[in-house]
Amino acid sequence: MKREPVRVRIVVGGVEVLAEISFNENPRTAEAVLEALPIESRAARWGDEVYFEVPVELPAENARVRVQKGEVAYWPEEPSLCIFFGKTPVSPSEDDIRAYSPVNVIGRLVSDPSVLRTVKDGDRVRVERA
Repeated sequence: MKREPVRVRIVVGGVEVLAEISFNENPRTAEAVLEALPIESRAARWGDEVYFEVPVELPAENARVRVQKGEVAYWPEEPSLCIFFGKTPVSPSEDDIRAYSPVNVIGRLVSDPSVLRTVKDGDRVRVERA
């Protein structure tokens, strides 16, 4: 049975974005992250990526390094959620965005990802169902 995506609100620093968490690519990861909501954490920046620790520990599940602008992913190596909004330090170009190591993509922003450029290391993060 196909599950409908679940909308979540991510408030980080002074900005708020909406994301849809999907069960298509990595259903076990998506379910575990949703079960952990609400999540409060502190943001870190890595190029045009915001990431933050989450209370979820899972293995790789259809993990990949290449991501797209606006995708939301779980990083098993350092249990975190990552939001990609542009080039990271290991991305060869703006059109070829790459994670540091394989991530489980669980959704994408439905808001403009460029607002995340104002986020600073240490900003408070809250993720909750929308």
